[in-house]
Amino acid sequence: MAIYVYWGEDEFACDRAVERLRDRSLDPAWGSFNFDKIPADTPDATIEGLNQAMTPPFGGGQRFVWLENTPILQQCSQDIQKNLERTLPQLPDTSVLLLTTRKKPDQRLKSTKLFKKLAEFQEFSPIPPWKTELLIRRVREVARSLDISMSPAAAERLAETVGNNTRQLVTELEKLNLFVGNQQVGVQAVEELVTTTTQTSLQLAKTVLQGDTATALGLVDDLIARNEVPIVISATLIGQFRTWLWVKLMLELRERDEKAIAQAAEVGNPKRIYFLRQEVSRISLGQLQQTLPILLGLEAQLKSGGDAIATLQMKVIELCSVCRS
Repeated sequence: MAIYVYWGEDEFACDRAVERLRDRSLDPAWGSFNFDKIPADTPDATIEGLNQAMTPPFGGGQRFVWLENTPILQQCSQDIQKNLERTLPQLPDTSVLLLTTRKKPDQRLKSTKLFKKLAEFQEFSPIPPWKTELLIRRVREVARSLDISMSPAAAERLAETVGNNTRQLVTELEKLNLFVGNQQVGVQAVEELVTTTTQTSLQLAKTVLQGDTATALGLVDDLIARNEVPIVISATLIGQFRTWLWVKLMLELRERDEKAIAQAAEVGNPKRIYFLRQEVSRISLGQLQQTLPILLGLEAQLKSGGDAIATLQMKVIELCSVCRS
């Protein structure tokens, strides 16, 4: 018996995981006979999926049953729950049952509790754009899965460029792999080949730190055009400026141990402190301290339901003015 639950809004990453699980489960010669993909709008989709999962496969390999975008982990009728309780423990070893949903499973439901006992759960939620360490780790993990070797600087530069866009990450890695062949991908290759067709909130933060108002406002427009949520942009700015503030404070206290600075600034990789030190070299501690009330005011106004775009633009102008003075 093999039951899997994949959930989260990163559809590209989820679909890749589904493909890997399907390829691992099915015999290529019998795949068309043993693969059942059942969309959520199929009448009695859950019952049909359970019935198919109980059916022995034809030929070799396993039977692979995929309940796509199923709602049963958010709401589940008593009849469906009874069928789940009766059928799931009896699923044969020759079947693989996969459930996918974009929404987080409701932990209070009996159906979710049942799957928690019997299934393997995997989350595919986009990494928040302000969590730089996780973005870099994702780049390294995807590169390893594609057998691509990258230098640490190249991984960091690529993470900065693509943000949490998994689809673009895979596309750019495949392009880089074709360019370098069996060699390691360096930062120069990333800068030459990876076109920044989109902007990230981290790039906005760095532009604001430089006090470049015109470019910063252009980045705000680009982010909004990509349907980035203003409150998420705000959270990224707050997180990044908080990191810069802590790094600058520790340097002002004449701390030179990168591990100690990283611990205070909650930076997972102490080697990043070298780059963060360069970023805050031209700005004073007082300037960074002045940004915090502006950023907190931005967050408060966005949460109060005002004009989000106008508020974001106004606060970016204020921040740039502080960083430039």
